[in-house]
Amino acid sequence: MSFYDELHAATEPARREFLAIPFLQDGVAGRLPLPGYIAFLTEAYHHVKHTLPLLMACGSRLPERLEWLRTAVAEYIEEETGHQEWILNDIRACGGDAEAVRRGRPSLATELMVAYAYDTVQRGNPAGLFGMVFVLEGTSVSLATRAGEALQAALGLPKQAFSYLLSHGSLDLEHIEFFRGLVNRLDREEDRAAIVHCANVVYRLYGDMFRSLPRESRSLDERRYA
Repeated sequence: MSFYDELHAATEPARREFLAIPFLQDGVAGRLPLPGYIAFLTEAYHHVKHTLPLLMACGSRLPERLEWLRTAVAEYIEEETGHQEWILNDIRACGGDAEAVRRGRPSLATELMVAYAYDTVQRGNPAGLFGMVFVLEGTSVSLATRAGEALQAALGLPKQAFSYLLSHGSLDLEHIEFFRGLVNRLDREEDRAAIVHCANVVYRLYGDMFRSLPRESRSLDERRYA
């Protein structure tokens, strides 16, 4: 069995629990109200804006024996540049205040997930960050396009309000194949174990972000530290 398949199997319970979150199910079914969708975009901005700094930090801390992985990190950086601005554009297209989001703070759940990612890179095994990549890109492939299309139909918003979701569904499908080839080259148990551990933790922390989001028209500010 390839390591990618082992990773998939080792994270299956966490993934099942994650996919059962009501907010996610409502999104795929097109049942979210507009405030819920904007709340999701808000939290997405506050973690996506850390993608490049995290990748840069990861590349700088990878050991020389993983130079080939550092090269791959550089490719990820090029691919991911500017995606947080797509999210702000979507918020504007929804009638939201994108600049207020830019100046604002994330929910506690989002802040903890981002902090854990930095801690993995800086204090743990930097290769472990690919566990987070596995979770975020895998979630995009399985949910993003379906949720984007369902919510666009339900909310009656223009396609420009869903550029983040609709682009990441197909884009991350290509990334998963790239990711599969990378992790299958890892031959040290400590690197593989770090990725599995990070993926399982991120499923929980990313799930907490979605659990904190409003499924009704109630303001996110009322729930931010609930």
